Amino acid sequence: MEVIPAIDILEGKCVRLYQGDYEQSQVFNDDPLTVARDWVSQGATRLHLVDLDGAKEGKQVNLSTISRIIESLPIAVQVGGGLRDRTSVEQLLDLGVKQVILGTVAVENPALVEELCQAFPGKIIVGIDARDGKVAVKGWLETSSVEATDLAGDMALAGAASIIYTDIHRDGTLAGPNLNALRELAHKIDIPVIASGGISSLTDLLSLLSLEPAGVTGVIVGRALYTGNVNLREAIKAIGPGRWQDVPDNFFV
Repeated sequence: MEVIPAIDILEGKCVRLYQGDYEQSQVFNDDPLTVARDWVSQGATRLHLVDLDGAKEGKQVNLSTISRIIESLPIAVQVGGGLRDRTSVEQLLDLGVKQVILGTVAVENPALVEELCQAFPGKIIVGIDARDGKVAVKGWLETSSVEATDLAGDMALAGAASIIYTDIHRDGTLAGPNLNALRELAHKIDIPVIASGGISSLTDLLSLLSLEPAGVTGVIVGRALYTGNVNLREAIKAIGPGRWQDVPDNFFV
């Protein structure tokens, strides 16, 4: 299971939201690249970047910041937030993004997601952000009538590489992951699931290992890393060895 540090970007800064509430944001660093380099130095093999401004506006806003991170780091980066058309997806992939994350468009235009999955096999992740089992859209500002498990099934059939499942009520709260919801989702689809939301401790991470046989192959960790509740080096040692061979020996000299 891969431990994936999250870097949420709002107005060019690294922040964390509480339950997806833009009014409850906390700035952890003015420079997301500094944060990204720190996570890589501690053994991260992949980074999860979210353009929070983009998610709200429906278009990429922090592209220059994201571009700096991609150009400066030797590991895989996945990016989401405001990606609702083919041009935006192609732009990120051309920059060197390993995978892009589609959220709102999966609800509003599933045919486009299927088209992109076929055009860029293995490159499209669908992010399903759930509030009480229903899919939230537009930066979590609206809740649709679509069931999270139904959308996951549809996106698996459409060709998505994996599903990121976030329980909004737990995101940024350090309340622990929603194991029951993750288990239900993983059993419903035959593509990998990445857990997100609520991780508060190494114990929470270890609890997810029981779901690995069901297809939960990764976990995104945000606030717990920034508060020090979870030490990334220790987490990677406990959950998985990482892939240090991806990082040049002289990268941190």
